[in-house]
Amino acid sequence: MPEIQRRPGDGTGGLRTGTATFESLREQAVTLRREGLSRRQIRDRLAVHNNDILNRLLADEPAPEWTKRPNAKDDLRAKARELRLQGLTYDQIQLELGCSKSSISLWVRDLPKVDHRSPAEQGRDAALKRWAHEGPRREAARDAAIDSARQVVGPLSDRELFLTGVALYWAEGSKSKPHRRAETVTFINSDPGVIDVYLSWLRLIGIPHDRLRFRVMIHESADVEGAEQYWADRVGVDRTALQRTTLKKHNPQTVRKNTGADYRGCLIVRVSASCDLYRRIEGTWCGIVGAVDAINRGECPI
Repeated sequence: MPEIQRRPGDGTGGLRTGTATFESLREQAVTLRREGLSRRQIRDRLAVHNNDILNRLLADEPAPEWTKRPNAKDDLRAKARELRLQGLTYDQIQLELGCSKSSISLWVRDLPKVDHRSPAEQGRDAALKRWAHEGPRREAARDAAIDSARQVVGPLSDRELFLTGVALYWAEGSKSKPHRRAETVTFINSDPGVIDVYLSWLRLIGIPHDRLRFRVMIHESADVEGAEQYWADRVGVDRTALQRTTLKKHNPQTVRKNTGADYRGCLIVRVSASCDLYRRIEGTWCGIVGAVDAINRGECPI
């Protein structure tokens, strides 16, 4: 084992002369360390002022507790963890304590993650999650109920279709007012099924197809040509036979729900020379209302 020479000017302080083996110096250094001396005290006691040699002499020997400096960030760490448990985000903790987000992340990484969503957002997300499971079940129940009701209807008699058509027109068709007489049979709807029933009713009461006039009403931002072709095919006429389409102006402040490929606007069906037909419809409707009144008064059993 090489000897360590301690001479004046050699970096060891020159407080002693002569030679000392590394083992003997290490034994002394370890003994002093275990007695609780600091590095500075050991350095001065053994006159070893070379840090590299001193490090080798004290290798693997822990420093006494009294020599350890307190971590200046211990208080910050404790405060950061406390704020995190209160639900604060990294940005909020950084603003509060003035430390880096990387340090905050290191200090609180074992803590539960904070839910940054607002109560409204949490409620919405919970509802969506429930609906993901509940939605298909409800849709299946809805489809079953609709199919069951459909089976109950069965074939329609001419009388049933006639009364259905009158009620349908009085709900959705144009009506004359006492202050503005306009006894014209004009019907408008966006539901293809409703249009089909209405046209079947017109055939039932003997209105020829050549007395019908068709016109599309749709938002100008929609697929106008596609809608025209759809309705023309639906009612069995050439697209060129349709009257000029009515375009509705789009209000940018309005959020429309009737958009997309399935949006085809409304179809207007007008019967030409229809004054007599209108009066027949109104009279039949009054008869329906009178019959219901009689039932309500108990004069006519159901």
